[in-house]
Amino acid sequence: MLSKSKTEPNTAYHIRLQPEEKKVRLKLDEAWRYRDLVRLLTRRTFTVTYQQTVLGPLWIIINPVLASLIYMFVFGHIADVGTAGIPQILFYFVSSAVWELFSFSLTKNSQTFVANAYLFSKVYFPRICVPISNMLVSILKFLIQLLIVAGLLTAFVIRGNVHPMWALYPLLPLLFLQMALFGMSVGVLISSVTTKYRDLLAVVNVLVNLWMYGSAVVYPIQSVPDGVLKILVKVNPVSENMELIRMILLGEGEFDLLYYLVGLAVTILLFFFSIVIFNRVERTFADTV
Repeated sequence: MLSKSKTEPNTAYHIRLQPEEKKVRLKLDEAWRYRDLVRLLTRRTFTVTYQQTVLGPLWIIINPVLASLIYMFVFGHIADVGTAGIPQILFYFVSSAVWELFSFSLTKNSQTFVANAYLFSKVYFPRICVPISNMLVSILKFLIQLLIVAGLLTAFVIRGNVHPMWALYPLLPLLFLQMALFGMSVGVLISSVTTKYRDLLAVVNVLVNLWMYGSAVVYPIQSVPDGVLKILVKVNPVSENMELIRMILLGEGEFDLLYYLVGLAVTILLFFFSIVIFNRVERTFADTV
């Protein structure tokens, strides 16, 4: 009589292939099983982003520095927009870094299907691994920029110019993750739409730039006059998150818990919705891309 080990297959080394059921699936468990691939894609994206550039990864620091200097000149001196008592270079650098955390995740993921059509058509792996890796690259870049923020913050704290809310610092990683997830969700949704409507890709960068001016990046929320305009700014999920991050890091800001919770709810719902749409589109994207 044969033993059980010889008659029954070892399920650990078998994958059952069957038609996918028509139900809502996020497939995040598959992405976790392919986490080594996610790491590989993250490394590849980071490397390719700065490949064949003279300064290479130094652009991670140069971009927000240049943006901060431009904002200081245009908004700080010409437009005379206040920064709630926060030193301008610190205010604008933090804002630029946090905004890039969101915008890079959005713009990079908005091209997921178009930029990876050849790869997707040749080999199977959970397609959601690509957006996740793009988001991780944006987080990695942001962590590098945080080193500069830490240096500037230390200098101004010693001088007594800023008074951070140290007790709330443990919340910052969650706020950073929320910003990156929101960018990824919007980008994934755009990518799903652009498999059929390529025109949208042509205006993504323009829309992102316009979004920045409505997101309290180059100005504090308290500088916006009360009324409909201020409500529109505060309803924007990026604005309250940005303001809360600055308030914790720099000690100044106008934070509204209700609007933040609305933004958090929008982020969570959009994340799940975008993943569901992404998974549906991936089944037929090869016919349209």
